[in-house]
Amino acid sequence: MAEPTKLNALQLLSADHRKVEALFETFEKARGAERKHALAQQICTELRVHALIEEEIFYPSLRGEVDEDMLNEAYVEHDAAKVLINQIEAATPDDDYFEAKVTVLQEEIAHHVSEEERRHGSLFAQARKAGLDLEALGERMNARKLELTALAKRGELPPARPTTFGASSLTGDAMADARRR
Repeated sequence: MAEPTKLNALQLLSADHRKVEALFETFEKARGAERKHALAQQICTELRVHALIEEEIFYPSLRGEVDEDMLNEAYVEHDAAKVLINQIEAATPDDDYFEAKVTVLQEEIAHHVSEEERRHGSLFAQARKAGLDLEALGERMNARKLELTALAKRGELPPARPTTFGASSLTGDAMADARRR
């Protein structure tokens, strides 16, 4: 029996990106409220797991090795996505703006993926150039991903919480109130 192929950190994250892109495409083509709801929930779960492995393992390993502004932007992009993820997970397909929220999440994720993966100057390109041990990082990330996926299957995955300074109290209506002040 052949040993499974091990993915380095960038390959693992890229595979996650392709999976979520495919789920968004399936959502766009899907018919029926229940099917769309199930797909939206799956997208949100995949993104929550992905964000956690990036925030717990990948991004911290990049500190001091890549452009700090770009890394900070990645965290903020995650937080923006988490606001929508929480709203989508709490919604039903007949809620106002349900499909619009999934569409905007798709657009935010597409931008975020582009920032991470583009050929020159991306976080991935900078990680390669920094000489990080991407294989060891991939092993750690995959192990954590397996743990988080098991939690998700049991319905025990922690909620999507903002990670950037001050953002934890600014979600949903609180963000709108803060902007009005």
